[in-house]
Amino acid sequence: MHRTVEFLLHHGYSLLLLWVFAEQAGLPVPSLPLLLAAGALAGSRQMNLLACLFVAFFAAVAADSLWYHLGRRKGVRILKLLCKISIEPDSCVRRTEGIFARQGSRSLIFAKFIPGLGAVTPPLAGIFHMRPRRFLLFDTLGAFLWAGTFIGLGYAFSGEIERIAERAASLGGSLLLILLAALAAYLTYKYAARVRFLRELRIARITVEELKQKLDAGEDLTIVDLRHSVEFEAEPHTIPGAFHLDAAELEDRNDVLPRDREIVLYCT
Repeated sequence: MHRTVEFLLHHGYSLLLLWVFAEQAGLPVPSLPLLLAAGALAGSRQMNLLACLFVAFFAAVAADSLWYHLGRRKGVRILKLLCKISIEPDSCVRRTEGIFARQGSRSLIFAKFIPGLGAVTPPLAGIFHMRPRRFLLFDTLGAFLWAGTFIGLGYAFSGEIERIAERAASLGGSLLLILLAALAAYLTYKYAARVRFLRELRIARITVEELKQKLDAGEDLTIVDLRHSVEFEAEPHTIPGAFHLDAAELEDRNDVLPRDREIVLYCT
């Protein structure tokens, strides 16, 4: 934090603008330390509080608006692109669609507080053609609440943050090694879980080409489209003969699946 404060003080508001925009655009550059540092500097009268709030707010809304318009033009492909670079690509699309389906426009207000969700909610709003005015209303509320919360915390606890920064600076390289080790352990765990999931999935996997061959041969199959209802509404095209069933309903409604033929499930 100490180096973050010095770096921010030296480069000023332009750094805050670019850093927040980059994070909201999907790059893995967390802006939380920078927002806290900006608030701490405002608390010590080295930066202007209102200017910090406006810069962070403007950068977030600008990035969100870009993704919103890309979502309107490119559709679900944009959401899948963002989820491919996430830590949990296998559940990213469905988790995001689930939150958006339950909360709708309100998800834009709190999305930035949930890691990984802030960058994918604006394009999802564009995919479902949320009215631009409605999008801007809820997105600006969310951006202001997000920037105001963390900059405000930095401002309120500027003295404590400065002491923490000095303590962290005294630890030097040891603190950096601890943080890197913790990050490496977390990423290793996530990667191992993903490999295990994919290994189990391959046991009963069928390729698109194999399914096409079965359909051309006239085999009696039951094909179930398990895409989330949100994505199904955005792209209602499905495999001929398939019927739609939300994955959350699969266990409760397994009585609708026949027992005398092969069943093929597919989703995103």
